[in-house]
Parts: sequence; structure tokens; C-alpha cells
Amino acid sequence: MKQTLLVLAAFLMTNLVATAQDVDGEKLAKSAGKALTSYNIDPQNNASKLEEAKTKIEEALSTPSGKALPAAWITKGDVYNTLLQRDLAQRMINPKAPLTGDNDALAAFDGYKNAYNMVEAKKFQKNEAVKGISEVQGSLINIGVSKYEEGKYEKSFASFTAALESHDILVASGKKSILDEPEQYENQLFFSAVVAGLAGMTQKSADLYEMLYKKGSNKPEVYGGLYKAKLELKDDAAAEKILAEGRKKFPEDAGLLFDEINAYLVKGKLDELTSSLKSAIEKEPTNVGLYVTLGNVYDNLYQREISAKNEVKSKEFFDLALNYYQQANKLDPKNVDAVYAMGALYYNKAALLTQELNALPEDFSAAGTKKYNELKDKVMALFESALPHFKRAESLDPNDQNTLIALSEIFARQDDFTLVKEFKTRLENVKAGNKNQSSYFKD
Repeated sequence: MKQTLLVLAAFLMTNLVATAQDVDGEKLAKSAGKALTSYNIDPQNNASKLEEAKTKIEEALSTPSGKALPAAWITKGDVYNTLLQRDLAQRMINPKAPLTGDNDALAAFDGYKNAYNMVEAKKFQKNEAVKGISEVQGSLINIGVSKYEEGKYEKSFASFTAALESHDILVASGKKSILDEPEQYENQLFFSAVVAGLAGMTQKSADLYEMLYKKGSNKPEVYGGLYKAKLELKDDAAAEKILAEGRKKFPEDAGLLFDEINAYLVKGKLDELTSSLKSAIEKEPTNVGLYVTLGNVYDNLYQREISAKNEVKSKEFFDLALNYYQQANKLDPKNVDAVYAMGALYYNKAALLTQELNALPEDFSAAGTKKYNELKDKVMALFESALPHFKRAESLDPNDQNTLIALSEIFARQDDFTLVKEFKTRLENVKAGNKNQSSYFKD
């Protein structure tokens, strides 16, 4: 009997505590409202009342009864909106004055939005919530921009999407929104998509780009952004479709053109690449990287044709590769990629002929010896042609392993064992994770 009474007593105490907590939540919310009113009446002498209001409303909303009150959520919105307005007033005096909260506009919006969405909210409460949302909408956008500039992309995204939500609520309530102009609204969607992508929220980014895409956006960046998002989501078919549509709709856009070039590079579509790269060069005639890339494409086409024993086409592509490397070198004589590529072009051709040389049957007749020597001379001449470019590449970058390997092998063929040892030592130094402090050859 005694044990039963103890259990009953515990049960009653639990319910009394729960009831007390519920009562406390409601009282705390009212107390927060009073503190906020005191601050608004005399901000200078009642400065502490604003912090008191903030503490009490957060305590109130941590209780079940507080969360159930539309008025409590509105008070939260009012408290954080007041904190924000106080900070913005300070910035009128000192533009560098910091905001005391991380994002008081977002906290205020959270309070107003919750009140607005509550079934229990009366009409006047919904109107108060809408009024508050209208007041903080601009700050949501501004703080979102600040967070973006600080590299806090998730926080920027939260602020930007809250601005979009605020627009929906204001429109539904028949009120004016900063984003009423279609262009402003689409820009906000676009910025939100961008920061979502930067924050690694690829699906959210794709969803926002998709909205703009379905609206028939005239921003080529929308097609580029959606294309990249679809690629990240492994939806290659959709990505290809978006890119093709974008290229057709915006044929002059360099961004989409480069996306197409990269897509062709990944898929090894060399023939298609040449025309795209030439178009890119027309748009950016001083972009050295484009000339080097086009040279690389023709280099690969040369190797494809030489493997197929197509001498006419292979020569054509070899000459084109060399031409674009030379153009790159002319634009920027210190571009190591272009310099190295010219050496590699000759070197690789020599390597292919070396395979032919090694495959020749043993024929010690006069004709056989002549054929062997002629081919050997061609090989050595090609290595000689490659050498100046590799020397210059080494002078520009003494730590590139491919350049060091090429130099040591060419010097080995020339029986220059001193230089072979020099460049093998330099190569081993780089492979060990060290740096050659200076180049052997001087620019």
C-alpha cells in the first residue's frame, strides 16, 4: 500500500511539474513581451531589457506551452528584429560596427514564419507576422550576401532561401515584396543555387537551377550551373541534354563553350573538340591555355593516325599541333606547358620511329644497313629537335619529372654520361620529395 502511494505521489508530482513548466512557458513569453515594451519606450535607459527579452523568449519557446503560442513566436520575431534594427542604427553612425548576432534577421523570420503557419494564429496575429516578415526581408538578403563574402556558404544559403520563403508568404498575403520584379526574383533564385552548390548541397542547387530552367531563363549561367549539378548527381543524360540546349540557345557564351570543351575532353571526342576550341580562341585570342589544349588535341589525333599508318593525315595533324604550340609560345614565351609540349611532340615522334627501328629485321646487306642508318638518323634528328625545348622547359621549371626524364634519355642517346648523371640525380631528388633549388639550363 505504501509503495502504491509513493508511485501515485511521483505520478502527481510529474504532472504538477509538467503543468508548472507549461504555465512558466506562457508567463515567460509574456514577461519577454513586457521587457521588449520597456526597451522600446526608453531604449537608452532600458538597454538591458532587450537582452532580458531575448533570454526569456528563448526560454519560453523551449517549453511545450510556449511553442504552442502564436504570440510567443511573434515576440521572438519582434525581439530579434529589434536587435537587428539596433545594430543597423549603430551602423548609421559607424559603418564598420559589427552585427551582434550571427543572423538576427533569420531568427526573426523564423519567429514570424512559425506564427504565420500556426493553425491557432488569429487573423491579427497573422497580420503581425506578415508585417514583421516584410521588415526583415531586405536584411535576409543583405546578410546572405555578407555570409557569401565571408565564405560561409551554408549560412548564406539559409538566409537567401529564407528571403525566397518570405516572398512567397508576402505574395500569398497580398503584400509587397522586394522580389516582386521577376528579374529580382530570378536573380535571388540564381544566387541561392550558386551558394547551394558552393556549400556542397548539390541536389538543392540543382532544384533551384531547374526552377529557372523551366521558367526559360535567359541566363547562360543557369544552363552551365544545372549542367554541372546534373554531372555531380551522376545524371549524365540530363547533363548532356542541358548542355546541348544551352549551346544552341547561347552559341556565343564562353562559359558553356568551355563546358562543352571539357565534356569532349573527358569523352575523348577529339574531332569535335577542334571546332569548339577554335571557336573559343576566336572569343579569347590571348588565352594561351586554349592554344596549348588545341595543340594537345592535334597531337593526339596525330598519334591516332600514325598508329593507323595514315602518313598523310598524321603529318597534317603533327604540323597543326606544332603550329598551335608555337602560337602559344609566341603569346607567352614563359608558358612551360607550351614549351614542354613542343619538345614532347618531337620526342614522341622519335619514340615511335625508334620502335620501327628496333623492329627492323637483321639485314647486314648494303641496302639493309642503309635503311637502318637512314631511320636512325631520322630518330636522332627528332631527338635533337626536341632537346632545345626540353632545355628551356627545365630552365622554367627545374622540378618537372617528365622534363628531367626526357633530358636524361636524350643525353644517354648522345652518350653524354656527365649530363645523364646530372639529370638522374635531379630526378631522384624530386622523386624523394625535394626541390631542385635552381635550374641547370638558364633561360
